[in-house]
Amino acid sequence: MIRSELVQKIQAAHPDLAPREIESIVSTFFDAMVGQLAKGGRVELRGFGAFSTRARDARTGRNPRTGDVVDVDAKRVPYFKPGKEMRAKLNVA
Repeated sequence: MIRSELVQKIQAAHPDLAPREIESIVSTFFDAMVGQLAKGGRVELRGFGAFSTRARDARTGRNPRTGDVVDVDAKRVPYFKPGKEMRAKLNVA
């Protein structure tokens, strides 16, 4: 699902809201999540999962096109851990 599909689903469930209002709500939600993660925090959505960041150390990489060695800086990357309810729904036999 992409962002526009999410907006359409919310619009279908709440036809009384204007599309601009829904887009604002979705943007505010995602901006708040990104802001919290950027501060090094954690975002937990009960029944869905938790978003956090993990540190990656600096390393030496390789340019796949040229084969040249490149230095890759240390960075933080997003990490998602699914919740118990989501795992249960995904693994129904």
